[in-house]
Amino acid sequence: MVKIRLKKFGSKKRPYYRIVVQDAREPRDGRTIEELGIYHPIEAEEKQVSFDAEKVRKWLDSGAQPTDTVRGILNRNNFTL
Repeated sequence: MVKIRLKKFGSKKRPYYRIVVQDAREPRDGRTIEELGIYHPIEAEEKQVSFDAEKVRKWLDSGAQPTDTVRGILNRNNFTL
């Protein structure tokens, strides 16, 4: 199964995430299939998230399942699932 999930970067107390497509069996920071965007929770509200909506739609149509966290991030940014 393929999932759309977060991959953690950054240092301690300064998290930075990439929104990626991964096989569900891969570890969180393991090999990715494709990068879709970024999530930087420490930034100002308008700069926290950026993603390619066309790529996200393509993967959702192909059967990829977003995690609960990614689903919330996409919903907060007016992306309909």
